[in-house]
Amino acid sequence: VRRGADGGVDSIHLDVMDGRFVDNLTMGPVVAAAVRGHADLPFHAHLMISRPLRYADRFADAGSDLIIFHVEAEDDPGAVIDAIRGSGRQPGLALNPETPASAVEPFLERIELLLVMTVNPGWGGQSFMHEVLPKLSALHGEIVRRGLSLPIGVDGGISRETIGSAHAAGGEVLVVGSALYRHAGPLRPVVDSLRQAALVPARG
Repeated sequence: VRRGADGGVDSIHLDVMDGRFVDNLTMGPVVAAAVRGHADLPFHAHLMISRPLRYADRFADAGSDLIIFHVEAEDDPGAVIDAIRGSGRQPGLALNPETPASAVEPFLERIELLLVMTVNPGWGGQSFMHEVLPKLSALHGEIVRRGLSLPIGVDGGISRETIGSAHAAGGEVLVVGSALYRHAGPLRPVVDSLRQAALVPARG
């Protein structure tokens, strides 16, 4: 967290996995709370969990500014959005690569971030799924058509080679994990390089 903040990132994205919605098991609200004080940046809790309604308050109490949950989760999306807002935090909604855009379209006016997954959630270091780009573009077009100021995040396989395509298709909040933290030493040159690459759509 400190390396990312010192490197000039815009926010901290915490991947929360429950071993049920996805196979992997990562951090919970206790860890999120423990790292919250180490950066004066927005913290995004990405809940890749089956029952986000049970944990909205806990991640709010842990200091998460934006709480993102999956439309594929077991709980009613509208109820989760209401719970997150009721906790005083901002709601975000994510969708997996195989999930159609129509699954999230009813909620676009009610959220603060739409997160489009470009890998199947659960593990870091996966390859970017270029076949998701048409859906990303379509969702961006729908947001523009409705006149919303809703940013789209793109999460999965973002690197210097793919960040341009993600940005060109409508991605604004570009989540970088392995392509950032695999570098030793100060991260600011890597962050600067990624920002430059985002403005140049990848070829091929």
